[in-house]
This record gives sequence, structure tokens and C-alpha cells, in this order.
Amino acid sequence: MFALKNLLLAVATVLDWTITIYIWIVIIRAFISWVQPNPYNPIVQFLHAVTEPLLAPIRYYLLRNMPVGIDLSPMVLILLLVLIQRFSIPTLMELALRLR
Repeated sequence: MFALKNLLLAVATVLDWTITIYIWIVIIRAFISWVQPNPYNPIVQFLHAVTEPLLAPIRYYLLRNMPVGIDLSPMVLILLLVLIQRFSIPTLMELALRLR
């Protein structure tokens, strides 16, 4: 059982770091979108490729239901990621610690 406990703790830690890094990537993309970035820049292409699959559905939903002049999809995505992070990480860690 200790192996499963250590595995769950490791998964929780990796998931926590992954979500945190992804949140920072979304923040960087939002800051870069305020200026006119060169679309051929590899960093801009990477940021777009990594974040667009999650931002596009949120943006579509927001524009369809609440037409506003500013793109709020990065903020909504960050809030969803923090919600997932604050729920899933402690749950996995608690589950791992209960395994003895």
C-alpha cells in the first residue's frame, strides 16, 4: 500500500505543478495579447497552440451568452484551473495519506 500512497502523492504534486505552470502560460498569453505580437514568433506560436484549445470554447460560450468588448476567457480559464487545483490536489493528498 505504501507504493500506491507514494504514487498518489507524486501524481498530486505533478498535477499541482502542471496546473500552476499552465496558469502562468495563460497569464503570459493574456499579457502578450495586449500588444501586437509577431504571429511568426515561435514563442507566440507556442503560447497560442498550448492555450487555444481551452480558451476557444470558453470564448465561444462567453461571446454567445454575454457579448462584451473585452476577452474574459483567460480570466475564466484561470478561475476554473484554480478551482480544479484547490479541489483535486488536497483530495488526492488526503486519499494518499489515508492509505496505510
